Amino acid sequence: MNKTYLQLYADFVVKVGVNVRPRQNFIIRCPVTMPEFAHACAKAGYEAGAKEVIVRYEDEKLSRIKMELGAEEDLSSPKPYELRSYLDYAEDPDGCCTLAIHAADPEAYAGLDAGKLNRVNLARRNFLKPWQEYTMKDRIQWCVVAVPAPGWAVKVFPDLPVEEAMEKLWQLIFEVCRVTTGDPVTAWKEHVARTKARRDQLNAWQLDHIHMTSANGTDLTIGLAEDATWEGASSVAENGTEFIANVPTEEVFCAPHRERVNGVVYGTKPYAYNGQLIEGWHVTFRDGKAVEYGAEKNGELWAELLKTDENSDRIGEIALVPASSPINRCGVLFYNTLFDENAACHIAFGAGYPTNIKGGAAMTRAQLLEKGLNDSAIHEDVMIGAPDTHVIGVTRSGETVTIFENGEWAF
Repeated sequence: MNKTYLQLYADFVVKVGVNVRPRQNFIIRCPVTMPEFAHACAKAGYEAGAKEVIVRYEDEKLSRIKMELGAEEDLSSPKPYELRSYLDYAEDPDGCCTLAIHAADPEAYAGLDAGKLNRVNLARRNFLKPWQEYTMKDRIQWCVVAVPAPGWAVKVFPDLPVEEAMEKLWQLIFEVCRVTTGDPVTAWKEHVARTKARRDQLNAWQLDHIHMTSANGTDLTIGLAEDATWEGASSVAENGTEFIANVPTEEVFCAPHRERVNGVVYGTKPYAYNGQLIEGWHVTFRDGKAVEYGAEKNGELWAELLKTDENSDRIGEIALVPASSPINRCGVLFYNTLFDENAACHIAFGAGYPTNIKGGAAMTRAQLLEKGLNDSAIHEDVMIGAPDTHVIGVTRSGETVTIFENGEWAF
């Protein structure tokens, strides 16, 4: 692993992705297998003026042991200090920002009880919702990035020894995150500008709905929520600070109306959910609700996802990603949503982002529901873009515009 690139990556992620401001508390969640990257990010955080850098290490193997052997009732009952340990920093007069570093084995929980996994994770998500709203509503700067882990690397490159697979995955991450340009800050400024231009055009059209089709059978009409706005590349936190929520990111995304989605959609990439892979999935929607669905692999888990709560079978996001994105061009399936969602157009089952509604960050859940934004404990991105994906939009005045042709932006 190139140490120069590692520090460049950390510096960019912290100083541009999160955009740590002086005196802010900076919370980092990092796999226990990657202390070196956590240290590089902590260094960058203090250089940016952070008051305190708080690193929380996560142990995937220990989590599996707990999930397998722990009682569901106990696993589903988090202690109050877990929530307060975040809110104490968020409520600090100097505020906070956060970085989540992912390095998950996509099949870390393979073979475990899918129902138990889903119920425990749902309980924890509901418990942590007061903290999660800080990110869902962009009340703070937040960023999600990834680094290699042995289990993940050998899944991506099964024919290579672990060390070689790790090295190759590092190189890929550096490439698709524009670190190998030697100047990721400038490269990202140019990328953000291009993405913002497309976002602004989509908003200028004032679309009522879009229609997506591809030869694999996808034929989906997605009505947009009332006062929906397209977002992309960068976001702005409550304190006025610009940040990049996902590194990498290639998407421009919007809020569907929870009751105006109709048709059928087929997944184009496997989806890693609760440490297991769902493959060959499809869903049929009627008035926003999934009324028929299945999967070739882990169909039971797919059903569990869609039954997580009363709104998890509706979608909260539609995102457009061109087939020419760097992630797709590299020809590698990452088995990691952060990367794979930026290789293809996707939808997200569950909650929508309040910031995709004009003035939504200041609205209550009830007000957002009235606008058509879905509310759920989950937000699970699944890939639906194909090389021949065609997308047309219909404006509120009834005009038709072409948005995608053969998997690429048409404007």
